[in-house]
Amino acid sequence: MAAVKASEVRGDPPLLRAAELARVVAGEGAGIPSADLAGILVSNLCFAHNSPSLWKLVGQAMASRLLCPLNVLALLTPRVLPQRRAQPEAYRLYLELIKCNVTSPSLFMEAGPNRDKITKSIADALQLLKNYGYCGTEFGHVVIMFVLALVTKLIDSILEDCGFPSGMAEGQESVYAIEGPQPMDLDVKKVPTENQNEHREQLRRKNTVMALDVLHMMVADRKIQSFLRLIFLNMPEKFSSLSQRLSSIEAHKVALETLLPSGHKINDLLIDIQKVCNANYQPNNKHIVDVLGNMRSGGSLLGQLTGAGRAACWIIFDIYVENAIDGKHLSGISAIEVLKEVTKTLQVLNEASWQETFKALWISALRLVQRAREPLEGPIPHLDARLCMLLALIPLSVAAILKEESDMFGAEGSKILPRRQGLISSLQDLIQYSGLLVPPSSVVNAANSAASKAAIFKSNYNAGVVNSSMVAQIDSSTKAVGNMLHLIIEACISRNLIDTSAYLWPGYVVSSGPLKDTTLPQESPWLNFIKGAPLSGPLIDALVATPASSVGELDKLYNIAANGSEEEKTAAAKILCGASLVRGWNIQEHVVGMVVKLLLASLPSDSSTSTPGSINHYLAQMSTLNEILLGLSYGDAIHILSLYGTVPDVAAALMPLCEAFGSIAPPPNHKSTILGETSVYSVFSCAFLCLLRLWKFYRPPQEYCLAGRGGSVRMELTLDYLLLMRNNRIDLSNSSAPSRDSYDNMGSVNEVPAQPVYIDSFPKLRAWYFQNQACIASTLSGLCNKNPVHQVANKILSMICRKMNKGGISSGNLSSASSSSVSGSSVSASDDSFQRPAFPAWEFLEAVPFVLEAVLTACAHGRFSSRDLTTSLRDLVDFLPASLAAIVSYFSAEITRGIWKPVPMNGIEWPSPGASLHSIEAEIKEILASAGVQIHSCYPRMICIRFLHINLVALIHNYCHVLIPLFHLCSYVVI
Repeated sequence: MAAVKASEVRGDPPLLRAAELARVVAGEGAGIPSADLAGILVSNLCFAHNSPSLWKLVGQAMASRLLCPLNVLALLTPRVLPQRRAQPEAYRLYLELIKCNVTSPSLFMEAGPNRDKITKSIADALQLLKNYGYCGTEFGHVVIMFVLALVTKLIDSILEDCGFPSGMAEGQESVYAIEGPQPMDLDVKKVPTENQNEHREQLRRKNTVMALDVLHMMVADRKIQSFLRLIFLNMPEKFSSLSQRLSSIEAHKVALETLLPSGHKINDLLIDIQKVCNANYQPNNKHIVDVLGNMRSGGSLLGQLTGAGRAACWIIFDIYVENAIDGKHLSGISAIEVLKEVTKTLQVLNEASWQETFKALWISALRLVQRAREPLEGPIPHLDARLCMLLALIPLSVAAILKEESDMFGAEGSKILPRRQGLISSLQDLIQYSGLLVPPSSVVNAANSAASKAAIFKSNYNAGVVNSSMVAQIDSSTKAVGNMLHLIIEACISRNLIDTSAYLWPGYVVSSGPLKDTTLPQESPWLNFIKGAPLSGPLIDALVATPASSVGELDKLYNIAANGSEEEKTAAAKILCGASLVRGWNIQEHVVGMVVKLLLASLPSDSSTSTPGSINHYLAQMSTLNEILLGLSYGDAIHILSLYGTVPDVAAALMPLCEAFGSIAPPPNHKSTILGETSVYSVFSCAFLCLLRLWKFYRPPQEYCLAGRGGSVRMELTLDYLLLMRNNRIDLSNSSAPSRDSYDNMGSVNEVPAQPVYIDSFPKLRAWYFQNQACIASTLSGLCNKNPVHQVANKILSMICRKMNKGGISSGNLSSASSSSVSGSSVSASDDSFQRPAFPAWEFLEAVPFVLEAVLTACAHGRFSSRDLTTSLRDLVDFLPASLAAIVSYFSAEITRGIWKPVPMNGIEWPSPGASLHSIEAEIKEILASAGVQIHSCYPRMICIRFLHINLVALIHNYCHVLIPLFHLCSYVVI
């Protein structure tokens, strides 16, 4: 206070005074924001040293994060509200502070290193224990109770100032005792007492109006509504105090509307508060998570200059993990290695402890998982990839960091090295971040199972039973509520980062009665598999849906996939690419290695596709390859492989498959590719579409953004670059194999004899690759009708136009539709088999751009309707799903050129879809749900259909296996 008064005497502006105050606080060694400083300033403000300059200083200190705004308002509330009649000037300034801060994110700012003291200060000031029976110490919970107390007291103040009794129950004490009036002199000009009294009475009336405005602003805020909703659902007895006030307002509503100039807001106030009691109310969960995340790191700019552990210092973690989940940008480098290096670098740059560093890493990944629930992010949340980041990649990167430490210092008896101790402390700190630990619905059972496992261990430990086999049991009589921390702990234990003593941490095990809407898993089907049960239908389905729990189980499965009968190989491949790949976090790196090795092992020793022996080998492996490729096409499987840095290896395995199966002609009776049906076209399409997902095939390779003279170039994963990465990796492994960092435990990939791979080894793939780039970069060059490509294009046109009355279209002359050869009658059903081409897939794909140009030309000249166009494209994709790639790349290029005129899509050719829109949307939702894409009811109507048309390329990259049925549906919907 001496520094404050000296600064005031000097006439320093508020910002300079706040800086001086910060210097004094820093010299005392107190953390920022300071709970003690808030108490000192508020106690002098009310009302020993009550002056405008001190109010300005407090406001500036709140804005500068020197003080926690929530703490200041909590301290002011019990002092100012009872004195609002005697001190109307102070009441007005108090209301101004609320108005500026209460709906701002700064009010619920992170409490920093003094979090516990600030939380206690708020609870004591508001007398939460006495008035609400709340004795907790969670910052997020105190925030919610603050909102309830403030809303309640403002309502009481408005009612009392208007001459009405408050809504308190009879005999209930006021939250704040009324104190005697205190002297206050803000009028430095010594206005006469009579005028001063008149001025103060006007100010009192204005304060009542302003209090109503502030209250209305608060309850209209979605964040505060979310807090009130939590109180209504979880603490109805505490919400009843607010309900009593609402009843009192309702009883005097007419009088209040007459007395107050802004009385029209009374009705809005009642509606905003009462709607949180509505069963259909949907709060913004993101705001709840933000506050209940209970981050301890300080968010103040001043704090960031005085040490480590500040939230902004760790933003690189958030940026990296979010970018790594972007499905449009797959990486050829393992996220494990990147996370390891980034973590070590930030620990040094921030001068932080390992506890702070690891905790920031865990919290970034927890936030990543929570963001998968935000509807505004889009209908492709990549939840499996996000969980992979949290529960597999980060534990593996931490394991690599701890291994470096142990290799450097060695084990000194039972002493725990600093990095491992930091890891343990960071995990223990996570217990209090309840908001971030809420598990997604898809992993609730896994979290409950992990918590129950810990509960059994603790029960046995307390009973003096030390039997490690007991821990693996799932006792139906012992149930516990699990969260994300239980899954994190299991992931760390499985990799020997910590031991089972974590089960005994305070607060880790929370016992529960019967769990609602959840069932704990019964005996794992993998136990039956290990005991020798044959791979029958029910067991296969169970193993596909249940992740393996040990590497031994995976080894047995891999041996079957490599050496079993054809049926066993197919079943084992299907199981390996199931839940073990996408949800087997504790053994995921081994599954990834086995899948890649299985793909590479399926290739013949002679990679040439021209020899009969090689062709027969590929055909013999067709069923197994089909299951692997279907598994990789589902959901986040390819993305998970990319997070482990296997994209170059996967590309090198897929290219010979595409070359081989694309060179084999299908049987003449081949009609279409049905999902689940194994054929040459289906295997080629799955392999080809998986390969396309590894780079931006639909854009020119020179799509780099150059900004000014010093512009930066972003390197995309072109096919050439992928091969260069793999060949370089092979050279490194051959030259220094023993020194390779075995962070991945994926030696199974490196065990396969590897040779450099070049695109020239695959002439058909290479030809399509360059043709695709040419089609994107420029228009098609005219070819004579005798060219073999045009002959194939005519066959395709005959196939897709066979059911149309206008007949087929020839690609012989694309300059004018009038000169296109059009048959006078449609093809009969008996000629259907004759019209279906039986070309190898590469020849088919080579001709697709010419087919597209022909049908677009016909549309432009009115010889081909928009409905015929869509139906034709659907038939084309049905016949060869891989043609979708050519369609997307060609149309993407044509749209950017703007050559074609818009075609009306809602004319007589397109009957109104209004009668069937609801059923179509329901079918689309069902199909998307099978791919793990959930469209919630909160989306506007027809969002599914708009999503499909806008995000066609994203669908190819993420869910190519659902496109065929979606094409059928979209052909009936107006674009």
